[in-house]
Amino acid sequence: MALTGAAFADEERKLEWSASATGTSDYVFRGISQSDNDPAIQGSFGLTYGMFYAGIWGSSIDYAADNNIELDYYVGVTPEWMGVSFDFAYIYYNYPDDTAGDYWELKAAASYEVLPKLTGGGAFYWAPDKGYDWYVYEGSLSYELPKVAMFTPTVSGLVGYTDFQSDVGVDYTYWNAGLGLGVDNISFDLRYWDTDASSAECFVTSSANACSERFVFSVGVSLP
Repeated sequence: MALTGAAFADEERKLEWSASATGTSDYVFRGISQSDNDPAIQGSFGLTYGMFYAGIWGSSIDYAADNNIELDYYVGVTPEWMGVSFDFAYIYYNYPDDTAGDYWELKAAASYEVLPKLTGGGAFYWAPDKGYDWYVYEGSLSYELPKVAMFTPTVSGLVGYTDFQSDVGVDYTYWNAGLGLGVDNISFDLRYWDTDASSAECFVTSSANACSERFVFSVGVSLP
């Protein structure tokens, strides 16, 4: 059976697909470069059916000695209650070149339109499968600005904290702030990233200076 934007439906739900391709000046994940401070190519494919979703996201990386690609598989549900949008998901991080680095996380997130055009959100991630746990806490705000010509601009920011429950990793705080522009199915994003981790601490996780401050520019195309 071929998939389309509305492959089949009952009276209330449709099976829909989406895909994206993105080029970015640096793949930054939780404040740390996963591409050795260099550009990366990313893509995704997803399916939704009502509030259920599943998909795969991938990126080129330059992480440790043997990893050149990251593939993230995910499945989740997005219920709503009293104006609050929830997101509960399972995420599996796969490194085909060196599967010893694979791990999975559970995600619980919620967002709410605090004021017209102003949305606040929070997310919690738990990774229990490496012989030790780590927790990630994030809070975010985004504000949709008035449309400028053909563009819909949005300013947004995020603060996160990674809490390792062992001496294997280093606890640290990360944050970003940026401007996104959307026109039709094309998006542009310019974002400032930084962390409070030192270069020595960061080197344990990725390459030297991978957690220092930086500006990241991304361009993406989505379908349908």
